[in-house]
Amino acid sequence: MKLFSYIRSFNSKYALTATFIVGCFFIYGCKNDEKMIENWTKKKVMVEVGKNIESYLSQESKVKAKLTAPLMYRYDADTNYTEFPKTLHVDFYNDSAKIETWVDSKHGKYFEDLDKVYLWDSVVVINVTGDTLKSADLWWDKNKKIFYTDNYAEYRTKDKQIYPGKGLEATQDFKSIIFKQPTGIVHISDKEFSSDHK
Repeated sequence: MKLFSYIRSFNSKYALTATFIVGCFFIYGCKNDEKMIENWTKKKVMVEVGKNIESYLSQESKVKAKLTAPLMYRYDADTNYTEFPKTLHVDFYNDSAKIETWVDSKHGKYFEDLDKVYLWDSVVVINVTGDTLKSADLWWDKNKKIFYTDNYAEYRTKDKQIYPGKGLEATQDFKSIIFKQPTGIVHISDKEFSSDHK
């Protein structure tokens, strides 16, 4: 009887120890599983790469712009965007499918959710008459068809020159250009003023 009690007691202690050890492994295993589950379920940043890009933007069955770039990265993350890290060139077309303006920049990002393009580093915009806009950085709003920046910008034409200003908003065809804080001299011809102002 004593031997049976001893064996029973020994088995209970062994079973208790075994349960404790297995429980520790189970808890440790759960911690690993939680980390693995987190890694599996968290959103990964997916990247698509394209080379020698030629892309067209159309609205109402009309081509509005053509973009060319040697390299493109498209990121699928919380905010989807496309980056052009090695220069880009964009031709903008009017309703007659003729080029009205073109843009060159060393870098650019297109934010899909905003329908806006951010350009930076040596941004130059030129229209068909030769009017030129230069800026360190520039936004293009696809829906409003405007360029804008809060930073330094310079606008020039053949018959007059507008020196740098801080902050600018311009329509895509340059028919309207507004400097928020002009900081330089404006040269214009005498024809711009009527005789009443002389």
